[in-house]
Amino acid sequence: MDSGGVMTADAAAPARPGRGSAADSSVPQRPGSPTLPGLSPAAGQVPVLLPLPFDAPLTYAPPAGEEGEEENGAGPLPPGSFVRVPLGPRQTIGVVWDRAEQEVDPARLRPVAEIFPTPPMPAGLRRLIDFTADYTLCSRGAALRLALRDARALVPPPGRRGVVLDGPPPERMTPPRQAVIDHLMAIGRDPGGAPPAIAMADLAAATGASMAVIGGLLRAGTLAEVELTGEPGYRRPDVTAAPANLSPGQAAAAGALADRVGQGFSVSVLDGVTGSGKTEVYFAAVRAALLAGRQVLVMVPEIALSTAWLERFTARFGTAPAVWHSGIGQTERRRLWRAAALGRVDVVVGARSSLFLPLGRLGLIVVDEEHDASYKQDDGVAYNARDLAVVRAKLEEVPVILSSATPSLETLTNVARGRYGRVLLPARHGRAAMPAVEAVDLRRFPLPASRFLAPPLVAGVTEALAAGEQALLFLNRRGFAPLTLCDACGHRLQCPHCSAWLVEHRLLGRLQCHHCGHAVRLPPACPECGAEARFKACGPGVERLMDEARGLFPEARIALASSDSMHGPKQAAELFGAIHAREVDLIVGTQVLAKGHHFPWLTCVGVVDADLGLEGGDLRAGERSFQMLTQVAGRAGRAERPGRVFLQTHQPEHPVMAALIAHDRDGFVAAETAARKSAAMPPFGRLASVLLSGPDEAQVAKAARMVAGAAPRTAGIRVLGPAPAPLSLLRGRFRWRLLLHAARHLQLQPVLRGWLGPLALPSAVRLSVDVDPYSFL
Repeated sequence: MDSGGVMTADAAAPARPGRGSAADSSVPQRPGSPTLPGLSPAAGQVPVLLPLPFDAPLTYAPPAGEEGEEENGAGPLPPGSFVRVPLGPRQTIGVVWDRAEQEVDPARLRPVAEIFPTPPMPAGLRRLIDFTADYTLCSRGAALRLALRDARALVPPPGRRGVVLDGPPPERMTPPRQAVIDHLMAIGRDPGGAPPAIAMADLAAATGASMAVIGGLLRAGTLAEVELTGEPGYRRPDVTAAPANLSPGQAAAAGALADRVGQGFSVSVLDGVTGSGKTEVYFAAVRAALLAGRQVLVMVPEIALSTAWLERFTARFGTAPAVWHSGIGQTERRRLWRAAALGRVDVVVGARSSLFLPLGRLGLIVVDEEHDASYKQDDGVAYNARDLAVVRAKLEEVPVILSSATPSLETLTNVARGRYGRVLLPARHGRAAMPAVEAVDLRRFPLPASRFLAPPLVAGVTEALAAGEQALLFLNRRGFAPLTLCDACGHRLQCPHCSAWLVEHRLLGRLQCHHCGHAVRLPPACPECGAEARFKACGPGVERLMDEARGLFPEARIALASSDSMHGPKQAAELFGAIHAREVDLIVGTQVLAKGHHFPWLTCVGVVDADLGLEGGDLRAGERSFQMLTQVAGRAGRAERPGRVFLQTHQPEHPVMAALIAHDRDGFVAAETAARKSAAMPPFGRLASVLLSGPDEAQVAKAARMVAGAAPRTAGIRVLGPAPAPLSLLRGRFRWRLLLHAARHLQLQPVLRGWLGPLALPSAVRLSVDVDPYSFL
C-alpha cells in the first residue's frame, strides 16, 4: 500500500527469510523463494503452506499412488488443493501452494496424507495471502490462517433430512403453519419442476416456526420428509425485480457503477452526503454482477450496520444474503465458507474477515463506510481490510466500490492523484434537506457536575417530542461513568491488568475494563483509605445520560442503544424495528447508531460531548471526529421533516465544529490535507509502529532501547522513541513503542526487515510491527 492508502499487487516487497522451523516430517522451501504460478519444483514434490507461523511452504511427496505428472503438467495436485499432511507426530491441514523452483532430496519427504473434496483455493486469494504476508511482515502461515481456520469446513456435511410441500393445508391453520407453507411456496420449483426441498432446521430458522409445528404438518400430510441431496447453498437473489425509484442523479450514478462491472479492475469512490441513497445506487452494480453470473462481496464495518443493510438488500432482491461476522455460530461459518468455495452463494455481506472467503467467481467488491476505523485489525496480522479489498480486486481483475459520506483522507488523496474514480451524490434523496447544525457553547451554559444536557439541547428535544417526532442523544461512551473515585482520598479504581480506569456499568452491577474485560463489583470500602460508601461516579456514560433524560422527559419512551444493551444482530434488529414503528420517542446511544440507519421521524440529534475524540495524540483525531459527527448528524431530518443538530462543545471555534456547522466538508479536508502534508504524515509520508511487550517492565524497556540503538540511519527515515506506550500496561504485559517515519517514496518493508530481522530479543519479549498504524495506544 502506498502512502495514499492503496495497495498495489505489483508493489509487494521481497519475501522475508523463513521464520518457522520444520519438523523432520517435511522440508521447508528455500528461504525467500518466489511463489509464482507456472513454476514447478522437481517432479513429485508438493509445496504445502500451513496455517502455522511458518513463512514458507513445506515440501511433501504426493499421496501414495499419485506419483508423476498429470497430462496438463500441473502435477498430481493443482495449486490451491486443500490437504492434510504429517507434521512431526501429528497431522495438520494445509494448502498446496504455487510452484516454486526447488529441488529437495525425495528420501526426506513424507507423502500428503489426504486430499479434501473441496475446490482449490482461488488463485487470487492465494496471491492476496502472499501479498498480505509481504506487506504486513507476518509469516505466510499467519496470513493463511485468516482464510483457513476450521478443517471441518473442508469435508461435506453428513446426510440431511428435509421437507417438501406434498399435500393440502391442514384443517386447523395457525400463523406459524401458514408461515411455513408460505415460505415453501415462495421458494419456487427447481428447473425440473420438482417441489422445493429445504432442511428442517433452515425452514424453522427462516420462518420462526418450531420443530413441533413442522412435525405437525408432517403428520397432517401437508409436508413430506425427503433425503436432501447435494450440499446446502443459499437462495439466489431475484435480479428480475424492478430497481428502486431513483432520482435522475442517482440513476446516473447507478449506471456509471454498473457499467464498470465486467470491465476489469477499477476503483470507484461513491461519495454522497448522508441520506443520498448510496446503498440503492451501488445495488445497481450488485445486480449487474449477479446478472453476469458472478459473486459479490459487500463489506460493512460492524454487526449493527449489517442489520440495517440486510433489510435494504432483502427489500431489493427478495432474499437475504449470506452474512459473515464474529456473531454467527461455528456451524453457520462452516456452511458459508464451504458454500463460498463451491460457488453456492451469490452475495456475502460481512465484516473485515469476509475478505478472505474463497469466492471463486468474484465479480464485485463493495466496501461500505470505507472510512471506518474498524476495517483496521490491530491484533495478530495487522491489516486494513479496505486497502486489501482494493488489492484483491486488482488481483481478481474486478471493480471495487468504496462508499462513504465522509471518505478517508487517504481515499480522497487517491482520487486527487487520479488513481481512483469518483461518483458524486451531492444531495439527499427526494425532498429531504441537510439538517441545520448549531453549536451549544458550554462556556455560555455551564452545567452542574450532575447534569450533562444544556438548556438549548433540552429545548430542542422537547420541541421534537411535542411535535410527535423522535430525538437522539449521542454520547460515544459506554456504561454509566468512565471513572470512579473515592471522594475521601481521591483514589481512582483502576484495572489491575491495564493502565486504564474501570468503567462503571450500573445496569450490569459491575466495574469493567474495556481493554481486557476484567470485571468486579464495586467494593464496599476504598482499598486505599478504607472509607466506606464514599465512591463517586465521575463523568457521563450513556447509562447515566439515560437517567438524566428520564428525569427531563418523564413521558417519553426512551431506549438505550449500545453494544452493552444489544447483544447481537437479533436484538439490534428488534430495537431498530421498534424505532421505525415509532414505539420509541427518545434514543440514547453510542456509535452503533452513527451510520447506516434511516429513521424517517428522527428530527433532533444532540451530541452531548462533541469534543470527545478531538485530542489524544492521534494524527487522525480531527478527521475521525469530523467523520463520526457528520454521520451522527446525518441521522436527523432524512425524510420530509427538517432536522436539527446540537453540538455541545467547549470549542465552537475548532475547525471540526466550524466545518460541521457550515456543512463545509471540502474546507475541512483542504485544511487537514495541508496540515498532514506540512508534517509529511500519511498519506504524504509513511509510518510503521514497532511495539515491544512483556511481563517484566525493566526487561521490555531494555529491549526497546536495544531496538532503538540498532535503528537505521538512512536519509528520509526517522525513528521516534522508545517510550512507554500511552496504554503502557495491557492484559498484564508492559508495552514500549517506537515509531518509524519515512518519506513517501521509500518502501518500509525492506527497511524494517533489515533493522529488526537480525535482533535477538529475550524470549519473554514480544515484538510486533504495524505498517500504516491506526491506533497509537
